[in-house]
Amino acid sequence: MGPIEHVRRNIRRAYAARRTASKMPIADRQERIVELDETTPSLSPQPPPVARPLAGHDDVDVPRGLRVATAWSWRLLVLAAAAALVLWLVGRLKDVLIPVSIALLLTALLAPAAGWLRRSARLPRSLAVAVVLIGGIAAVVGVLTLVVTQFVNSFPALAANATAGIRTIQDSLRSGPLHLSNTQFTGMADAAQQWLDSHRDVVTSSAVTTATTALDVVVTAILVLFTTFFFLRDGRRIWQFLVGLMPAGAQTPLGAAGEASWSTLVSYVRATVLVAFIDAVGIGLALSLLRVQLAFPLAALVFLGAFVPIVGAAVSGAVAVLVALVTKGWVTALIVLAAVILVQQLEGHILQPIIMGRAVAIHPLAIILAITTGIILAGIMGALIAVPLLAVLNTGIRRLISHRAVSSAPAPDPEPDPVTPRPSAT
Repeated sequence: MGPIEHVRRNIRRAYAARRTASKMPIADRQERIVELDETTPSLSPQPPPVARPLAGHDDVDVPRGLRVATAWSWRLLVLAAAAALVLWLVGRLKDVLIPVSIALLLTALLAPAAGWLRRSARLPRSLAVAVVLIGGIAAVVGVLTLVVTQFVNSFPALAANATAGIRTIQDSLRSGPLHLSNTQFTGMADAAQQWLDSHRDVVTSSAVTTATTALDVVVTAILVLFTTFFFLRDGRRIWQFLVGLMPAGAQTPLGAAGEASWSTLVSYVRATVLVAFIDAVGIGLALSLLRVQLAFPLAALVFLGAFVPIVGAAVSGAVAVLVALVTKGWVTALIVLAAVILVQQLEGHILQPIIMGRAVAIHPLAIILAITTGIILAGIMGALIAVPLLAVLNTGIRRLISHRAVSSAPAPDPEPDPVTPRPSAT
């Protein structure tokens, strides 16, 4: 009904009521007119309600931009305080968090093998986990033994070549553009000796610190082994227990985010191992073809360095180039440098995008910042676990955001039921 028809209807009702009231006594007529006036809606527009300010009386005089900036400021301060508290806790508990993080990486690497033994060989869960751990430890110990043996056997020749290289550098400094004299070289040696004498306490304390660090490494390795064993055996039940401690409304999204993060971690570890193996084989073959000493130990160093993205590959490649420079000269060192650059470019532009995929793709700036933060907080181990931790957090946060977006989206309108045609009468 339009507004014009509404007005016509009200006018007709008022006219009929007046005619009816004219036939009534005067007293009843006045009461009827008053009743009609109260029930008939007014056609005059009502004034809009006055909007009251939500802020207090003192905030009315403050500009809106300043109020918004203040609101953002105290929220950012709260977030900064929370981040500082988290970093402080990580620094205090790094002796526990680092072994647990390494155990998670090892669990992601060894879980497929343990699962295959349980499914194929029908081994009990504990026995399958023990077999996988013992096999992994044996493989690591064998590789380390071979590396150390080759390094010890090659050390005399390497030291002789290094001494010859240092003499070559000295001759170049004497006969080159600098024209350093023997007196200047003697002064450098005396300065180095004086530095050692003045910093003898520092060197001694460093040796004691090294012994303490070795003990810490043994304790950390034992903790990593025990934690990996229980993660491999009871990891799913541990995760279900932790999710069950959360509120009921958060259990489903947290469970889904945890599953996605674990899949990302498994994919990252597998891809990193494969990429590291390819890098080690490529650079190791180049060193072997060029007959550079310590080819196998350098290939093993490249394999281990590949677990720290960008930084590890650069450091291990630089070590290989320096060894080639000392043992074979400038030409061989340049060839090794070209091989290292070629392998790293192949890794960065072809292997990682294909093997890792977009699920664990992270911007290089984020990788550099994560590695730097890990080194500041926990040294080499922090650099090792920084990137996989970043990948896991990236996947988990994205899954939580997508779950929230899906749950907050409006429900689609129900489709009308199709009309079933009636059968025609025959």
